[in-house]
Amino acid sequence: MLGDSTSQREQLRALIGGHSILRAQELRKRGIAGVTIQRALKEGDLIRIGRGLYQDPQVEIDGDLSLAEVAKRIPKGVIAMISALAYHGLTDQMPRKTWVAIGASDWSPVPGFPPVRVVRFADKYLNQGIEIHQISGVDVPIYSVVKTLADLFRNGRLVDRSIAVEELRAALKERKASPGEIAEAARAGGAWRIMRPYLEALTFNG
Repeated sequence: MLGDSTSQREQLRALIGGHSILRAQELRKRGIAGVTIQRALKEGDLIRIGRGLYQDPQVEIDGDLSLAEVAKRIPKGVIAMISALAYHGLTDQMPRKTWVAIGASDWSPVPGFPPVRVVRFADKYLNQGIEIHQISGVDVPIYSVVKTLADLFRNGRLVDRSIAVEELRAALKERKASPGEIAEAARAGGAWRIMRPYLEALTFNG
């Protein structure tokens, strides 16, 4: 632990200056006392953006900040489904909850803000197609376009098939991925049998 409040405030300033978002747990590990955090909040040197999440008030706000907040709150999660498509610019839908995938045996996240919609994937699907994107200084795991399309078709009970087909059409039209790349991901992601007729029809008609 640090010896006095002055040195703690200096270290806190250094920490928030190097990170856009910090968890309370991270601050405690660096020896920052709760009273120092509360004083920084009161004086405007720090802002609370969620339960146990703090941010530098001087940082430029990213439009995808909620994804970074979720990544901090659920370290084992991966941004998935409609939220992944929105990040990749493939849908106009703005889900009220951030879709996040976790393992079949992982603990359910504690409710908080931003609200999340959890989907559980088997390990063989959970670890496929993960891309790391920097959002507000945070490394955020987000599924790739082709991986997300496979997930949409495989999880028809979660997302209407018409949505999956529309997003497949958009990916092809905007050249976010080639038919071959989409097919390969669908095979790996257990969705090829379901997706194949739609992909073949869209490719032929295109």
